[in-house]
Amino acid sequence: MAETKNCYLICYDIRDPKRWRQAYNLLSGYGERMQYSIFRCWLSMRSREKLRWELQEILAQEDSLLLIRLSDRCVAEIPTYNNPGAWSSQCESYRVI
Repeated sequence: MAETKNCYLICYDIRDPKRWRQAYNLLSGYGERMQYSIFRCWLSMRSREKLRWELQEILAQEDSLLLIRLSDRCVAEIPTYNNPGAWSSQCESYRVI
């Protein structure tokens, strides 16, 4: 059985351009860029911890990282109070085998 995935907002403030680029490239493989330093990712607990570990290898003490898990209800309600297109209704699809 597949692990449950949750939607996460991942926000960062990285002071060095080289580290910023490394973090950006890493996060691009995990999710969708929403704004300059904010990504939306659908992650299982295992993939979330793997991503956190990989980011900690890149970041320095002066950098900031924030992971925010959104509940299913929060994700469903986001389009109702934002401009059209601000949050696509793209959600993780499941395949029954």
